Amino acid sequence: MSRKQVKRFRILGKLLFILYIGFLIYFLFLSDWYGREGVLDEYRYNLELFKEIRRFVMYREQLGPFAVFSNLFGNILIFMPFGFFISMASRTRGFFKTLFYSLCLSLCVEILQLATRVGSFDVDDILLNTVGGVLGYLVFVICNLIRRRCYVRKRKKR
Repeated sequence: MSRKQVKRFRILGKLLFILYIGFLIYFLFLSDWYGREGVLDEYRYNLELFKEIRRFVMYREQLGPFAVFSNLFGNILIFMPFGFFISMASRTRGFFKTLFYSLCLSLCVEILQLATRVGSFDVDDILLNTVGGVLGYLVFVICNLIRRRCYVRKRKKR
């Protein structure tokens, strides 16, 4: 891959990253989904790790499959693009860097939700979001390996 193509690839990554952050802000703070109809009167928080995850698993029949899926897997899926795009846009990338940035962004989101009383502060969400960011990084690594193999094959054919 030429330097020009790499530069275009990183610019695309930065553009997608900015669009993703805009989507994330809208979805987490402004969207009417999940009962976000305004500011709550009280602070809601969970500081016990695995408490909400356990609750969603134990009461899955009463809550329904959509609620369980959207809470457990939705928190992972919504942060997977973060891990992918930050790796795509960055010159230096790595597992621990993505882990750290995913943890920091998730913590910032949860603190903002607590401070603005939109949603709730939940340590389980921090864990699931961080896992999502790391999984996004792993998808990037796999895609990058595939891209490199295809590039090597094309060069050999020339």
